[in-house]
Amino acid sequence: MSRVCELTGKGPMSGNNVSHANNKTRRRFLPNLNDVTLQSEALGRGIKMRISASALRSVDHRGGLDKFLAKAKDTELSSRVLKIKKEIAKASASA
Repeated sequence: MSRVCELTGKGPMSGNNVSHANNKTRRRFLPNLNDVTLQSEALGRGIKMRISASALRSVDHRGGLDKFLAKAKDTELSSRVLKIKKEIAKASASA
C-alpha cells in the first residue's frame, strides 16, 4: 500500500535530522494518512479511501465529497478516485 493521499497526491518528503552537534542524517517525512469512508450524496453510498488529515479537512470545508471532487484537479487524484469522480458527475447530471 503506497503512502500517497488519494485526493491530494500528497506523499513522503525527505529531509534531515539535525542533532544538537549539527550532524545531519537523512530522514523521511510521511503524510498523516487515515482510512476513512466518505459519503457521496449523488451516489447514495460510502466510499472507502486513504487520505491525509489535511485532505479530510478540505473535504469538510468544501461541503462534502461531491463538491470537493467537482473542484479537484484530475492530475492530483488517483485513478480509482477519477472513476468515482466520473460516476458522481454522471449521476448528478442525470438527476
